[in-house]
Amino acid sequence: MHIIAFLIRRAVQAVIVMFVISIIGFSIQDNLGDPLRELVGQSVSEAERDLMREDMGLNDPFFAQYARFLGKAVQGDLGTSYFFKRPALAVIMDKFPATFELVIGAVVIFLSLSIPAGIYCAINRTSWLSRIIMSGSILGISVPVFLTAIGMVWLFGVELGWLPAFGRGDVYELPWGWETGFLTIDGLKHLILPSITLSSIMLPLFIRLIRAEMMETMGTDYVRFARAKGLSTARVRYVHAFRNTLLPVVTVGGLMIGTLIAYTILTETVFQWPGMGFLFLEAVNRVDTPLIIAYIIVVGLIFVVVNTLVDFIYTLINPMVKLPGAKA
Repeated sequence: MHIIAFLIRRAVQAVIVMFVISIIGFSIQDNLGDPLRELVGQSVSEAERDLMREDMGLNDPFFAQYARFLGKAVQGDLGTSYFFKRPALAVIMDKFPATFELVIGAVVIFLSLSIPAGIYCAINRTSWLSRIIMSGSILGISVPVFLTAIGMVWLFGVELGWLPAFGRGDVYELPWGWETGFLTIDGLKHLILPSITLSSIMLPLFIRLIRAEMMETMGTDYVRFARAKGLSTARVRYVHAFRNTLLPVVTVGGLMIGTLIAYTILTETVFQWPGMGFLFLEAVNRVDTPLIIAYIIVVGLIFVVVNTLVDFIYTLINPMVKLPGAKA
């Protein structure tokens, strides 16, 4: 029953958070410029623009516009894109697979590299390789992601010509309409550079985080007791110590998923990757207000869902961590 209570409580919290996000997102539309400027161009007279503005409800008070928006939003209608002439949510969902694959590729890269690197640096903290890795992590934190992207394009795309630097490449359409580049050679080639670039944001942070947590965990009493019981060194390090090291890693990792989605705007722009981030930047340039608001709400919803999943993962990693409301 405590799981049901937890889900209900989280659902209520999610509704409140999404309500606040929707207000913030909707309130910025007046600061983005006049959407009619991009919608009709310069050939339409000011009188005709005033009529269109009235018909679109742009002259209504803020709360009247927001109430109308909210009433449609709870039914899944986040407005119609001015540029695409289609529901804004549908336009974003068309671009979501590309962004999702980019984030998944980045997560696979930085987890597969940061976990072994962080553990190695914690166990062999004085070795020359550990010092090189830690020095490289400082450099990685200092370099902006857009500079990394430009460097990747120049080196591997232009100078060496090893990998394509622009676009998504060939995709395979799954039976349910989802297009994926994971199932084509060309799609995987196009995914490598942007995924490495996006992973460079999290990789140095996770190496340092895992190293610090692993070093702290190795000095705790229960690790000493495990050694005293005669358990093998590998079991002490990779089962007892590393399992508890994962708790803060999961916490930070869950929050960083949303950060990765935010940083896809820069990565997708440099690599011309046809995802949500690139779409959002185009929407800002076109003052496509419904599309901008829909993007903010979708990204906010992803944050809420990921944070809820993180709480469940806690209990899988460490049984001592209980869901709120569970009996001790």
